[in-house]
Amino acid sequence: MSVRVSRLTRLLNMVPYFMANPGISKEEAAQELGVTVPNLMKDLDQLWVCGLPGYSPGDLIDLSFDEDTVTVVFSAGMDRPLRLTSTEATVLLVALRSLAEMPGMVDPTAAHGAIAKIEAAAGNAARVASGDRGDADGASAPAPESMVVTTVRSALQRDHALRLTYYSASRDTVSERVVDPIRSLLVDDQSYLQAWCRQAEGVRLFRFDRIDGAVELDEASVPPAQALGTDTHLELFSDDAALPQAHLRISAAHGWILDNYPMVPVQTLPDGSVEVTMRYGSLEWMARLVLGFGSAATVIGPTDLVETVRDRARAALAAYDALEV
Repeated sequence: MSVRVSRLTRLLNMVPYFMANPGISKEEAAQELGVTVPNLMKDLDQLWVCGLPGYSPGDLIDLSFDEDTVTVVFSAGMDRPLRLTSTEATVLLVALRSLAEMPGMVDPTAAHGAIAKIEAAAGNAARVASGDRGDADGASAPAPESMVVTTVRSALQRDHALRLTYYSASRDTVSERVVDPIRSLLVDDQSYLQAWCRQAEGVRLFRFDRIDGAVELDEASVPPAQALGTDTHLELFSDDAALPQAHLRISAAHGWILDNYPMVPVQTLPDGSVEVTMRYGSLEWMARLVLGFGSAATVIGPTDLVETVRDRARAALAAYDALEV
């Protein structure tokens, strides 16, 4: 009989399961584990990059699932009960709490359930060491999950397409698009949905906190084959030749700007300042960005951006002069 469990629990049990059922077919295993075959393949891909500390190829779980059956080549110790030291339990609790707070990364109910089980097994030492005092009964209350995150996570689990209402910071616009979800990612402490955008006909990253609305569609997620199994689309800012390009000069004392914005250095000048280029989707947005840098940035081109920044700067100075009268 098919038993539906959380993905975390399923992943922890998959290696012992396949060791106990050598040569089982993917279809039969998916039915036993209560998942679809595509979701089973996602789980196997996830297990393939898990293993023992060191995480070199010889330390990772090794599975053979290229054919119709699944075989465990190296279990990395997953075939025996896990025994955690107090330090290991503390590290795991901290990691689980961090994941639970990242929207869309894991099912928060499953994460908090795992936390409760680890705390019960490890005792008060791990709970106190990890900084969780809990409530009067020692239980920690999970933070509520937004409807958008719940919808996106549901679509990922059920392999359904999504209709998103999304704010693009680079274009300063809100748009509606239909996407085929691929996976959720954590990049620079932000949660993203990686998906095939049918409107752009390409893989895009959608930051969870910029998704204004999400509707799970009653149709399958069908990203094209070239969009799967690659990390070539994980750059947060791609150089789209169709967008206009700003040419700026960043002063030597404000090099931090280059680390925080998608700018491409062109040359370093004798005074230490750096000439850069940067693509933008909205002239108004780019003008506001440059004006926010103050004297740290000088606009060299294009002409319409130079004129817009100059006009806005003059208007701001005039407004200050009016206040002084």
